[in-house]
Formats: sequence, structure tokens, C-alpha cells
Amino acid sequence: MTPAPVAPPRPVWTPWRTVFAFGLVSLAADMVYEGMRAMAGPFLGSLGASALTVGLVTGAGEAVALVLRLVTGPWADRSNRHWRLTVVGYGMTAVCVPLLAVTPFLGSAGLAVAATLIVLERTGKAVRSPAKSALLARMATSTGRGKGFAVHKALDQVGAFTGPLLLAGIAALTGLLWPGFAVLAVPGALAMLLLAQLRRRAPIATRADPDADDLPAPDRPPRSAWAEVRAAAVGADLPRTFHLFSLAAALTTAGLMTFGVMSYRFVEAGLVAAAVVPLVYALAMAVEALAALATGGMFDRWGGRVLLGVPVLVAVVPLCVFTDRLWLVLGGVVVWGAACGVQDSTIKAYVADLVPAGRRATAYGVFAAVQGIGALVGGAVAGALVDRHTTLLAVVIGGLQVVAAVLLWRTTRRG
Repeated sequence: MTPAPVAPPRPVWTPWRTVFAFGLVSLAADMVYEGMRAMAGPFLGSLGASALTVGLVTGAGEAVALVLRLVTGPWADRSNRHWRLTVVGYGMTAVCVPLLAVTPFLGSAGLAVAATLIVLERTGKAVRSPAKSALLARMATSTGRGKGFAVHKALDQVGAFTGPLLLAGIAALTGLLWPGFAVLAVPGALAMLLLAQLRRRAPIATRADPDADDLPAPDRPPRSAWAEVRAAAVGADLPRTFHLFSLAAALTTAGLMTFGVMSYRFVEAGLVAAAVVPLVYALAMAVEALAALATGGMFDRWGGRVLLGVPVLVAVVPLCVFTDRLWLVLGGVVVWGAACGVQDSTIKAYVADLVPAGRRATAYGVFAAVQGIGALVGGAVAGALVDRHTTLLAVVIGGLQVVAAVLLWRTTRRG
């Protein structure tokens, strides 16, 4: 009896193809959840939500996306299930957002279901984010972490830009919001199909990290299970250099005002019409992608020293965007986009260099939480001072960046 022919093994993707495919996953997923975030407020309002309800739902979603990472990061490292958590997190986004399309037909229960789906989608973000960043750090070892994170960020930004535009176009054509959520099932399904291909063609994504340390725990008194969880959540076992770097990143994040604060200011000043604001934002997003690509290569060549320029960029922004000259305001927006590009890509690449391989997901969870605190404080300060005290706001941001620069200098020397 002739044996059945054996199918040839599928070719394994190269490191660059693997990183690019992972970036396409983020591109497709970003179309889904950034499209949802862009329309969440008006959509909840169409279901009968008050402004307070919209604020509570969206605020709760962002809080869950941030705080839960303190648990999911250590969980990924301890269970070594980075791939599974990544797939589950993306799956929650791919399912929850399109389901929003059915909520207008659920009567009085529609608002509660929509609120639950929005919070669940943000939970999916928290589940996957630390594990995904740890996987990307592993995939980009051969390509150069700076370049790998930069390419991933650039593709991510394409999705973050096209998703809201897609929903806006569908809403303009139909006069309704829910059809756009239904259409987002397509990029959601594409993200899951790409993950399936990654599993088949990139074994590095699903295998245990060979560089993960299996060192015994340091000598110390035994701790309870709850104490272990708390220690993992705050990164008690992570290097001191990492914590200094996290604090520096939090200070630069605090100085990076949100685009909402800046656009509010230059629209109020009559420099830019409200209808033109999306074009200005698109300019910033394009610069952000280019800055990530540029500094990624520089990071691989020169290391963490390239990050010393971030506080300088952040300090320049308020000096430009709070003027009465349009060309200076647009220049400030460009600088803001460049700082955001480095902040969201190259800085994350450096985190992978500062911590042991087996602690990366934990580190990314802690890092995101510390950055979130910085963003919250910075947003409150900017909101309080932007109306009548722009000079004081610029001074405060400049002072924070001086401290950030000192911490970054010490960190890069130790790193």
C-alpha cells in the first residue's frame, strides 16, 4: 500500500515579515477600537445616555484598560501565556465592537448593553497589551527592537486614522451610527485571520521565550499569595533603573498635553476653524508615524541616548501652540506629533532592554499604569491653566521636562 504523500511544511516567515504581520494585526484592530472610541459619545447619546453617563462609561472603560494591566502583565509572565492572552484580547475587541450595531434594536436594554460592550472591549485592551508588547519585543530581536517597534507603531497609526474616517463616512452616507459598527466586523475578522497565520508561520510567537530567566527567587521571608500579587502589580522585583525610567516617561507624558486641549485653545483663539481641526490632527498623526520610524533606527544604533531629546520636544510644544501665529501653532502640532511618536514606540523598545525577558509583560503593565497617572495629572493641570494662564502652564511643563531629562540621563547611563 502506497503511503499517503506528506504535505510539505509551511515556510516559516522571516523576522521582518513576522513583525510586519503583527503590525497589520494592530492596524486592523485599531480600525475597530479607534473607530468605536471616536463615535462612542454620540452613539451612547443616541441611545438616551446623558453627558454624565457618557463620561462614566468611557471613563470606566479607559480606567479598566489601564489599571487591569497591573494584573494581566504579571499573569502573562507567570503563566507564560503571552500568545493566548494576546489572541483573547484581540478577540474581545473583534466581537464587542460590531455587536454595538444591534443595541439600537434592544429597546430600553440597549444603553446598558452598549455600555457593557464598551467596557468589555477596553478590558480586552488590558488583557492583550502587556502580553502583545512582550511578544513584539521578542519578535523584533533580530530586526532591531527600535525598528521593530517603530514599524509596528507606524502601521498601528494607519489603523487609528482610517477607522474613525471610515465610521464618519458611513455615518455621513446613511445618517445613522450603528451601520458603521457592523462594518467594523470586517477588519476585526481580518485581525483574527492574521493572528491565525502568525501562529502557523511564526513559531516564535507561540513558543516560550528562551531568554526568560528561571532564576530562583531572592532570599527573603515567605510572602502570602496576596503579597505576591501586590508585589508583581507594582513591579517590586523589577530593576531600579526601570522605575526611574518609568518616572521620567510619566513626566514627559504629563507635559504632552492632549490634542483636545491644544485644539480647544487654537479654535478659541480663532486661528483654526473647528471644521479644519481633523486635518490638523491628521498632520500630527502622519508626523507621529514618521517620527517613530526615524527614531527606531536611531535607537538601534545609539541606544537609549536618543530618548534624551524627548523632554526638549515636549518643552517646545507649549511655546508654539499658545501663540497667536498660525505657522507657529502648526509647527507646535508637528513637534507634538514627533514627541508622541517617540513616546509610543522607541520608549517601549527601551523598556524591553531594561528588564529580564521573563518580566517584560509585568514591566509593560507597570509602565502603562505609571504613564497613565502622568497623563491624568498632566491633563488636569493643562485643563486648569490653558484658559488664562498659558505662560504658567508653559513654565510648569518646562520644569517637569528638566526633571525628566535628568532622570533619563541617569537611566541611560545605568542602562
